Amino acid sequence: MSTKTPATNALTKAGVPFETKEYDYTAGQSQIGLHAAEAIGMDPEKVLKTLMVEVDGKPACCVIPSDHSLSMKKVAAAFGGKSAHMMDPTKAERLTGYHTGGISPFGQRAHAPVAFEDTAMVHDRVVINGGKRGMMVLLAPADALKVTGGAAKPLIA
Repeated sequence: MSTKTPATNALTKAGVPFETKEYDYTAGQSQIGLHAAEAIGMDPEKVLKTLMVEVDGKPACCVIPSDHSLSMKKVAAAFGGKSAHMMDPTKAERLTGYHTGGISPFGQRAHAPVAFEDTAMVHDRVVINGGKRGMMVLLAPADALKVTGGAAKPLIA
């Protein structure tokens, strides 16, 4: 399986050290992040899932531990809005250039502001989708923030 994606290209271009971790992606999983964590043998709190949302009608990207859920109230506050909701998967695919189950915060087709769950930033390394189903990247949280221009904010319920 090729590990070149817009996400890995963005990380390489930024000079960020990362490793790829691949696994057999199973379509139809209800909790893709937890499935990925189990498949690669990593703690779910270190395997982060990428969720596309809309805050006051504008796109935004949230990255949280795979064993947690978003608090829409906290998401709205994190992006300075009044209300937030999950983005329709078709719209998320069109905006990011990635398929659901393979959405990465790195190298998205259209820029959307990014927020990472602040409690996930305490780890030495985290795992985030690498831009395609079945491929993750392992990197330092500070590097993930740097590449996305993101901020660490409270996002989980």
